[in-house]
Amino acid sequence: MTTRLRDLDLDRHLADPAIKQQFVTPMFDLIAPSYDRFTRLFSYGMDAGWKRTLLAEACALSPAGTSALDLACGTGDIAVAIARGIPGSAVRGIDASAEMIELAERRLAERPAAGVAFTVGDMGALDAGTASVDLITAGYGYRNVPDHRAALREAARALKAGGTLVTLDFYRPEFGIWRALFLWYLRTAGNIVGWLWHRESVAYGYIAPSINSFVSWRTFNRDLEHAGFTVVRVHRYLFGAVAIHVATLRPKSG
Repeated sequence: MTTRLRDLDLDRHLADPAIKQQFVTPMFDLIAPSYDRFTRLFSYGMDAGWKRTLLAEACALSPAGTSALDLACGTGDIAVAIARGIPGSAVRGIDASAEMIELAERRLAERPAAGVAFTVGDMGALDAGTASVDLITAGYGYRNVPDHRAALREAARALKAGGTLVTLDFYRPEFGIWRALFLWYLRTAGNIVGWLWHRESVAYGYIAPSINSFVSWRTFNRDLEHAGFTVVRVHRYLFGAVAIHVATLRPKSG
């Protein structure tokens, strides 16, 4: 039986890490075919520039032959771009949504890129050996996991010492008036588009409450440091509502 998002209690699922994924995965399965179009629409095209910055940072810090994971890979655009931008790299895209992975594989078959593979997986329990990869990227991923701090520790486990983590995500704006306006826009527009496109208003209306229940870009900085990373750079957009964090994994002491 197909899960109807409207039958799920969004606030309860966002508040409880044990059941959050039970909402998030069906939501992304539903919106997979329209995900890229929606992202471009709601960011007024800015998403493309943010991803270019993420890719520039990832490629500049990664040598030829890099082993990489792209978490919450969605339709696979970042994973493919990394493979094309870093000679001899091996990139594995991971997403909890089987529909997203199916779409990514279909697009890869239409426009092949060497060294790319996709698999359904869990950011909180990566199918990767300890200290086995050089680079991890995540576009809009950590906000959607049940426990982003545990997922950061898992990324630190999989990365080699000195390895790079580059993330792009929405964050809870720190300035109260801007936060209220920003979330109002996302909630209102998201509900409308979700209903028009999928007859499930919460499909995109989810974004605003998910941001409101997430952390600020500054708190995410601290979370990275606590997980064992050194934050190298932060690119902030929309007054901190969107940020790209570039971090390297510190060698473990002892």
